[in-house]
Amino acid sequence: MTMMRLRREDPRVVGAFRLHRRLGAGGMGVVYLGSDRRGQRVALKVIRPDLAEDQEFRSRFAREVSAARRIRGGCTARLVAADLDAQRPWFATQYVPGPSLHDKVMSDGPLSAAETAAIGAALAEGLVAVHEAGVVHRDLKPSNILLSPKGPRIIDFGIAWSTGASTLTHVGTAVGSPGFLAPEQVRGQAVSPASDVFSLGATLAYAALGDSPFGQGSSEVMLYRVVHEEPQLVGVPAALAPLLRSCLAKSQQDRPSTVQLSLRLKEIAVREARGEGQRVLTRAPQQRSAPERRPARPAPTRPAERRPPARRGLDRRLLRQRLVVFVTVTLLVALGIAAAQGCQGPV
Repeated sequence: MTMMRLRREDPRVVGAFRLHRRLGAGGMGVVYLGSDRRGQRVALKVIRPDLAEDQEFRSRFAREVSAARRIRGGCTARLVAADLDAQRPWFATQYVPGPSLHDKVMSDGPLSAAETAAIGAALAEGLVAVHEAGVVHRDLKPSNILLSPKGPRIIDFGIAWSTGASTLTHVGTAVGSPGFLAPEQVRGQAVSPASDVFSLGATLAYAALGDSPFGQGSSEVMLYRVVHEEPQLVGVPAALAPLLRSCLAKSQQDRPSTVQLSLRLKEIAVREARGEGQRVLTRAPQQRSAPERRPARPAPTRPAERRPPARRGLDRRLLRQRLVVFVTVTLLVALGIAAAQGCQGPV
């Protein structure tokens, strides 16, 4: 996550926290890196001054805090403190070190099938906890997923809403990010946990492709494609494409549940990780055979000189390859198993 220096207009202290850097800014406010007296680092969000008097935005901000309080498990950032009655309402969550999924793909390119499935399994398990708390995220996308050393974390519940509750926005108004919104959100219809499944499918397609499955364009074009066109999954690994296509079904009833999705992605993560490891292990460097030469006359007999075996360098390279593959496969398998067992523990 990119950090920026504090600006002249930024506060230096909020509540019991001293602010050090800007982490980002959005439509609702600014997020800062802060710390308390014990040195615990937090991500502290402060509502924008021009929105502080807007009761709808205050309600939206309070809803984000309420959602953070209700969700249990390690796949979200834990709420540390909040003050909704302040002149500029704020709340602080545990700081999550690591880049967003968006930034990771932008810098390193698309992820492998094993990596995409492992991250997806953990996120699906995280959504199980979110939905069990009666919350629908409604804005799941690559920039709202942070890749911490202990697994992915879902952040930014700014437009989350309780299951079954009426929306704060007018009917027919889409709230969220084009290209990752579910069709029912675009139409302004009621959302459900299946809406988050659609967004997760689009997010994982982005991880595997490096682009939205609905391409690029204006907001209007993107929203039209989400409702009326099929996702473009050419380039998505074959192991993932059918599952992601089912997540991106236009009808909520045709999408898998988060539990089904988590288990299926865990299976794919383990299988693909083992397959990638096996492919590397069987790809040993080929030695070129030297052309056979016959001596013109017998060479004089000399005591044989001791030389290192010709294959020692090759063996060492192969050993290093196997070690790297072993570690990679172990980490991916462990992540898949952890996702199946639940997102627990601190960041």
